[in-house]
Amino acid sequence: MQNDKNHGWKDVGLTLESSKLNFTTFKPWNEKVETMKNTAVNYLKDFDSIRDTRSNSIIFSGNPGCGKTHLSIAIANNLIRKKKKVIYMPYRDIIIGIKQNMLDSEMYNNTLNKYRKIEVLLIDDLFKGQRTQSDLNIMFEIINYRYMNNLPMIISTELTIADIIKIDEAVGSRIYEMIRSYTVEIIGIENNYRLK
Repeated sequence: MQNDKNHGWKDVGLTLESSKLNFTTFKPWNEKVETMKNTAVNYLKDFDSIRDTRSNSIIFSGNPGCGKTHLSIAIANNLIRKKKKVIYMPYRDIIIGIKQNMLDSEMYNNTLNKYRKIEVLLIDDLFKGQRTQSDLNIMFEIINYRYMNNLPMIISTELTIADIIKIDEAVGSRIYEMIRSYTVEIIGIENNYRLK
């Protein structure tokens, strides 16, 4: 039974360790981080009523170490327990993998469809590091499909939504419309728990 559980988490891109991340183990250390946690909890509570609407996604943006990934995965873990199909997409790793398959059109499309069509997509560290036009094109394909089909996303990023729009207006404006009701931006080094 334990092996089945481990295999299930691996299938969605998570480790057994990350399957332990939840709202109970997340302890806010200041008011901004408390607001971030409350927004995450509210999003989860509202999920069933908003999932088929245009504004059905959530974004956590800001400083490293403020708990963006923890809360993103906490939402995903709760949705998985509710039998929702979720995939975890660590941005840098997946983008590199997708680009390596670009010459094999069948494999490329199959990989893209995995992230385009899943019920809920968790994108961790969106646009982390340097970006090429190819990276932007891939993300447009994924996000545009999800936007057109009202498929929810949970996004963590060190960038603000304004930064994302500057990087790629087509991607950024679609994300903005989808996360309009559930946007958390935490800016300031004092929010980095690792530096406390």
